[in-house]
Amino acid sequence: MIHLFKTKIGRLRIIGFLEGISLLVLVFIAMPLKYFADDPELTSTLGRIHGALFLLFLFSTLSVAIEQNWKFKTLTWKVMLACLIPFGTFYIDYKYLRKQ
Repeated sequence: MIHLFKTKIGRLRIIGFLEGISLLVLVFIAMPLKYFADDPELTSTLGRIHGALFLLFLFSTLSVAIEQNWKFKTLTWKVMLACLIPFGTFYIDYKYLRKQ
Protein backbone atom coordinates (compact mmCIF):
# COMPACT_ATOMS: atom_id res chain seq x y z
CA MET A 1 0.00 0.00 0.00
CA ILE A 2 2.83 2.41 0.82
CA HIS A 3 4.26 2.05 -2.69
CA LEU A 4 1.07 3.57 -4.12
CA PHE A 5 1.93 6.96 -2.62
CA LYS A 6 5.20 7.14 -4.55
CA THR A 7 3.76 7.67 -8.03
CA LYS A 8 1.08 9.92 -9.49
CA ILE A 9 -0.85 6.96 -10.80
CA GLY A 10 -0.69 5.33 -7.36
CA ARG A 11 -2.08 8.48 -5.77
CA LEU A 12 -4.79 8.60 -8.45
CA ARG A 13 -5.78 5.03 -7.55
CA ILE A 14 -6.05 5.94 -3.86
CA ILE A 15 -8.06 9.08 -4.61
CA GLY A 16 -10.28 7.05 -6.92
CA PHE A 17 -10.93 4.53 -4.17
CA LEU A 18 -11.81 7.27 -1.67
CA GLU A 19 -13.96 9.10 -4.21
CA GLY A 20 -15.76 5.87 -5.09
CA ILE A 21 -16.48 5.10 -1.43
CA SER A 22 -17.73 8.63 -0.80
CA LEU A 23 -20.07 8.42 -3.81
CA LEU A 24 -21.48 5.08 -2.67
CA VAL A 25 -22.06 6.32 0.88
CA LEU A 26 -23.64 9.50 -0.45
CA VAL A 27 -25.98 7.72 -2.88
CA PHE A 28 -26.88 4.63 -0.88
CA ILE A 29 -26.82 5.90 2.72
CA ALA A 30 -26.93 9.69 2.96
CA MET A 31 -29.54 10.33 0.26
CA PRO A 32 -32.02 7.74 1.60
CA LEU A 33 -31.56 9.20 5.09
CA LYS A 34 -32.26 12.65 3.74
CA TYR A 35 -35.44 11.74 1.91
CA PHE A 36 -36.88 8.86 3.94
CA ALA A 37 -35.78 9.80 7.46
CA ASP A 38 -35.86 13.58 6.92
CA ASP A 39 -32.24 13.87 8.07
CA PRO A 40 -30.20 16.06 5.67
CA GLU A 41 -27.17 16.44 7.97
CA LEU A 42 -25.11 13.54 6.56
CA THR A 43 -25.85 14.61 2.98
CA SER A 44 -24.62 18.11 3.69
CA THR A 45 -21.40 17.00 5.34
CA LEU A 46 -20.62 14.13 3.01
CA GLY A 47 -21.56 16.19 -0.03
CA ARG A 48 -18.72 18.60 0.68
CA ILE A 49 -16.23 15.78 1.25
CA HIS A 50 -17.32 14.01 -1.92
CA GLY A 51 -17.14 17.26 -3.89
CA ALA A 52 -13.55 17.83 -2.80
CA LEU A 53 -12.58 14.24 -3.65
CA PHE A 54 -14.37 14.53 -7.00
CA LEU A 55 -12.37 17.62 -7.97
CA LEU A 56 -9.14 16.10 -6.67
CA PHE A 57 -9.82 12.99 -8.77
CA LEU A 58 -10.42 15.04 -11.93
CA PHE A 59 -7.28 17.15 -11.43
CA SER A 60 -5.22 14.06 -10.64
CA THR A 61 -6.56 12.32 -13.74
CA LEU A 62 -5.47 15.24 -15.90
CA SER A 63 -2.06 15.29 -14.23
CA VAL A 64 -1.53 11.57 -14.81
CA ALA A 65 -2.86 11.80 -18.36
CA ILE A 66 -0.27 14.45 -19.18
CA GLU A 67 2.54 12.55 -17.45
CA GLN A 68 1.65 9.22 -19.09
CA ASN A 69 0.77 10.73 -22.50
CA TRP A 70 -2.74 9.27 -22.44
CA LYS A 71 -4.88 10.01 -25.46
CA PHE A 72 -8.08 11.76 -24.42
CA LYS A 73 -10.15 9.76 -26.93
CA THR A 74 -8.96 6.40 -25.69
CA LEU A 75 -8.48 6.54 -21.91
CA THR A 76 -8.63 9.95 -20.22
CA TRP A 77 -12.36 10.49 -20.82
CA LYS A 78 -13.14 7.00 -19.46
CA VAL A 79 -11.27 7.67 -16.23
CA MET A 80 -12.93 11.07 -15.83
CA LEU A 81 -16.39 9.63 -16.54
CA ALA A 82 -15.88 6.87 -13.97
CA CYS A 83 -16.21 9.26 -11.05
CA LEU A 84 -19.79 10.08 -12.07
CA ILE A 85 -21.02 6.49 -11.92
CA PRO A 86 -21.39 4.45 -8.71
CA PHE A 87 -18.70 1.72 -8.73
CA GLY A 88 -17.11 3.45 -11.75
CA THR A 89 -13.81 4.28 -10.12
CA PHE A 90 -13.45 0.68 -8.91
CA TYR A 91 -14.05 -0.63 -12.43
CA ILE A 92 -11.56 1.82 -13.97
CA ASP A 93 -8.96 0.90 -11.37
CA TYR A 94 -9.44 -2.81 -12.06
CA LYS A 95 -9.63 -2.50 -15.84
CA TYR A 96 -6.96 0.15 -16.55
CA LEU A 97 -5.14 1.82 -13.67
CA ARG A 98 -3.69 -1.19 -11.86
CA LYS A 99 -1.99 -2.24 -15.12
CA GLN A 100 -0.28 1.12 -15.49
